Amino acid sequence: MVRRVVFIRSGETDWNKQGRWQGWVASPLNIHGKRQAEALGRFVRNIGLSALYTSDLRRALQTAEALAAQLPFDPEPDERLRERAVGLWQGLTVDEMESWYPEEFALLLEDREQYIIPGGESRAEVRERMHVAFDDLVGRDAGETIGILSHTAAIKFLLDDLISAREVEDFDLANASVTTIRRNEDGWELVAADDKTHLEGLASSSVTEPEERR
Repeated sequence: MVRRVVFIRSGETDWNKQGRWQGWVASPLNIHGKRQAEALGRFVRNIGLSALYTSDLRRALQTAEALAAQLPFDPEPDERLRERAVGLWQGLTVDEMESWYPEEFALLLEDREQYIIPGGESRAEVRERMHVAFDDLVGRDAGETIGILSHTAAIKFLLDDLISAREVEDFDLANASVTTIRRNEDGWELVAADDKTHLEGLASSSVTEPEERR
């Protein structure tokens, strides 16, 4: 039975540095992101992972490749672990979204959970597919500790369901960070959030959802 789940955010891309929403775009890790992934790999080889499931987006797969070099098994890509699809807003900063699409942006702020980004997804849709994926993955006989390599919004929306919402609101998820939960009698509890100690001094940035900035 799976008793511990280690959530891993992918390494840095140039769009991360620029504060641009990536969604499903095939943005690669930059040089700094590759260094983060290498440091992450040195960390995961010692935490007893028995399986690693990863988003199939390019930045996640590149991060997973660095981890695979330190693990005795291959990561398993899963499209359900993708980031929120952001459609029309892909490649934009939050300020650009608000300036270029003020009516749509206002609707987003009015209904954080159900608003569907034009050509993209709502929070509720991401939450649902992540929950389906999570239930499937922890239901497999893959050992006591598994890794799930995904993205900021996707991980946080899921954690919001699994543990206390207040706890989730209290932390961000930086590039190549690790957040761990464990099973208890009532469900799941947070063990460590947004852990970056394994990055050995490498800088790591996080992105705040626009709904949380206002």
